[in-house]
Amino acid sequence: MSQYDLVVIGSGPGGYVAALRAGQLGLKTALVEKCSELGGTCLNVGCIPSKALLDSSEHYHNATQNFDVHGIKVGKVQLDWAKMMERKNNVIAQTTQGIVGLCAKNKIDVIHGLASFKDANTIEVKGEDGTQEVKASKFIIATGSKPSSLPNIDIDRKRIITSTEALALKEVPKHLIVIGGGAIGLEMGSVYARLGSKVTVVEYMDTIIPTMDKDCSKALTRSLKKIGIEFKMKHAVSAAKVVKNKVTITATDLKKDIEASIEGDYVLVATGRKAFTDGLGLENIGVTLDARGKVSVGPQLETSAPGVYAIGDVIEGPMLAHKAEEEGVAVVEMLAGQPFHLNRDLIPGVVYTWPEVAAVGSTEQELKARGRQFKSGSFPFKASGRARAAEESDGFVKVLADKETDEILGVHMVGPRVADMIGEAVVAMEYRASAEDIGRIIHAHPTFSEALKEAALAATDNRALHM
Repeated sequence: MSQYDLVVIGSGPGGYVAALRAGQLGLKTALVEKCSELGGTCLNVGCIPSKALLDSSEHYHNATQNFDVHGIKVGKVQLDWAKMMERKNNVIAQTTQGIVGLCAKNKIDVIHGLASFKDANTIEVKGEDGTQEVKASKFIIATGSKPSSLPNIDIDRKRIITSTEALALKEVPKHLIVIGGGAIGLEMGSVYARLGSKVTVVEYMDTIIPTMDKDCSKALTRSLKKIGIEFKMKHAVSAAKVVKNKVTITATDLKKDIEASIEGDYVLVATGRKAFTDGLGLENIGVTLDARGKVSVGPQLETSAPGVYAIGDVIEGPMLAHKAEEEGVAVVEMLAGQPFHLNRDLIPGVVYTWPEVAAVGSTEQELKARGRQFKSGSFPFKASGRARAAEESDGFVKVLADKETDEILGVHMVGPRVADMIGEAVVAMEYRASAEDIGRIIHAHPTFSEALKEAALAATDNRALHM
């Protein structure tokens, strides 16, 4: 029987980063993973493979649609789908093997198998070689999430699929129907639309990316329509039926109260994810779940069982890899005697379509609902010299600041490389900068990030220089 200072259950970004930080701080640590590969959903069937396909499909789309305007003649472009998938798989393998190496470097014991709590200090791990008991003073539950579905929709993983299967299709669909207009559905829809699929997005709400600023939703909708994605908003899907190699969904137009059918060869159910706690034996240690099946935690992420913590998708909050990572580091540092630091209000969100969408802080709609007095400044990428030079003029940057103090309350972007630009806004807000602060910082010219400076100037006193 092994005894550890800390055992982390789950090796996704939250789990493995927590384990690495624990190793750095000298804690005897084990990382338990039920699958054969480390990295969890993100590295194996989520963030990393989807970005690999997004980049590959964007190269293909540019070669077939956009090179001509740059004076580049390429002739007939052919898609090698098998090669594209092979590259995606190589990216996964390189990334997961990197995690193995980091665990070895930091003296983390990796145990493969399904963990179940026997008591608050003991888990049983059932693996291919049998069952072993593992004891620890502290535990972190980092088991992540799994795709959710809709009532009356039977996911067969062949024609009615989740994002996991969408990342490993044997063919490019002729017509992909995407149920759900959130980040996952739009990213996978973008991949296949760029490769020539007809893509129809069916969304229950009246906007896509409904949790983000409404202006971002409008701008992204316009951009995605340009690559052929069709949107059916305010539609409620009630059924999906497979006949041979076709799938037909039934959806009601909530505005017109009309029921209609849509036929495609694949249906991607991208209606969100739910916490994964199956088989953990949480009932054996008195860990409580909330109404949505997530693990309930206190301010420092401790569950109702003393010494057992939970992080990432399995607890409340946005299901984002970087959120899980920071939670894991915060818990481990606290266990090692350091201050607990986690700013839940400044977790950036990104949608990796093209153009990208990135945001941090409050939306305009949230500020209005709270009655907060604010001012807003926007700058369109069509007014950016760098964006025009790159033929990337879709989108904008919007800065929201307190009306009296000028403190930045939210930053919302749609455009080229905004996933990388949002970090500047996070830093500014972490240190409670004003819009004028960003407006007075010298930004290199010509760069996409100048749009943030201009939007900040517009919010300060409506003095954007290039508008």
